[in-house]
Amino acid sequence: MNIEKSKELFERAVKVIPGGVNSPVRAFAPVGGQPRFITKAKGSCLYDEDGNEYIDYIGSWGPMIIGHNDERVLAAVQEQIMNGLSYGAVTAVEVEMAELITEIVPCIEMVRMVNSGTEAVMSAIRVARGFTKRNKIVKFEGCYHGHADALLVKAGSGLMTAGTPGSAGVPEGCVKDTLTATYNDLESVEQLFKENPDEIACVIVEPVAANMGVVTPKEGFLQGLRDMCTKNGTLLIFDEVITGFRLKLDGASGYFGITPDLVTYGKIIGGGMPVGAYGGRREVMETVAPIGNVYQAGTLSGNPVAMRAGITQLQILRDNPDIYDRLEKNGEFFRAQLREILVKHNLPYKVNGIGSLTCLYFAEDEVVDYKSAQKSDTAAYADYFRFMIDRGNYLGPSQFEACFLSDAHTEAQIKKTLADIEEYFG
Repeated sequence: MNIEKSKELFERAVKVIPGGVNSPVRAFAPVGGQPRFITKAKGSCLYDEDGNEYIDYIGSWGPMIIGHNDERVLAAVQEQIMNGLSYGAVTAVEVEMAELITEIVPCIEMVRMVNSGTEAVMSAIRVARGFTKRNKIVKFEGCYHGHADALLVKAGSGLMTAGTPGSAGVPEGCVKDTLTATYNDLESVEQLFKENPDEIACVIVEPVAANMGVVTPKEGFLQGLRDMCTKNGTLLIFDEVITGFRLKLDGASGYFGITPDLVTYGKIIGGGMPVGAYGGRREVMETVAPIGNVYQAGTLSGNPVAMRAGITQLQILRDNPDIYDRLEKNGEFFRAQLREILVKHNLPYKVNGIGSLTCLYFAEDEVVDYKSAQKSDTAAYADYFRFMIDRGNYLGPSQFEACFLSDAHTEAQIKKTLADIEEYFG
């Protein structure tokens, strides 16, 4: 596969952009080789500067659930941009978006638009602290909630206590109130509540941990968190930047039948444009300025172009429930065939997934939390990744990323990818 233009662009990029990328997840450092510079996308495919076509299994890290550049979304955006890109003032389209989200997601009574998943999480935690008048928060080892200082915590082992910074530039004071528990381990959470009575403002969790591959919650785990939070006067926050409107129309809260106090969303509500939101119970959200004393603001929050793109995609999802049936069916087929390939070649690797999310772990043990995910053979994954991308399959350039299906993926494309996997292991 010819990638000369991508190589040339990367040589230019590293001179003016740290690492040559504007987000570390785009770097190919964990897998080796050269990043492919993408020039366009359509449906389930990406196209690079050298003209190579790839079946896309990242979907801009989740939001392209109906495929890239859908004509209905594109038409709505084109109509909106003719009226302007940004106003810094209130618009009808913001109200329409808020009404749509509160209609779709029963546990959300009020919602505030922001500009990214990171901003949504940061704001939701501030709201939880303001509402409860407590400072400490609980997060889970291996769950990623954006790059806000208080959440960049290097977790220890066993029952976790107060974290230490996981990034240079994060003062220890910023994470002194961040407690880390083990995903799928209710006892680790209960211990933190015992050690910090009446001090924990919120527990934040990815209901499906999709930033250490794909780790699904054990039976009773999410309900256990809900019960503990209710008992202790603590808010439960679902980070649905990945699962929101993807697992099901009303996200993980609807899929698992658990009602969080606050929910955070990311780019999926903008059809892939830079956007985020947080919302929840009315009494909690009414602490947000200007009616409450929890301050959060943003000039581009509720950007009309992003709102129109997001509304159009959410309406398509709402009006076509068969999309979720197809995603579930194709996801189950993909995982079943992956497992058959592993059995056929007597390989001990594990396949995790739910709905349209899948991860092939190069690990021998079942992956149920961060510690078990970390046992994966990342060198083996890197070799697999390079083989697959050279055959036109664009996977996440890390063992610990999810594989995303969209409604634009065809059975033939999925079978083509499976044939390439069969060839690799054969």
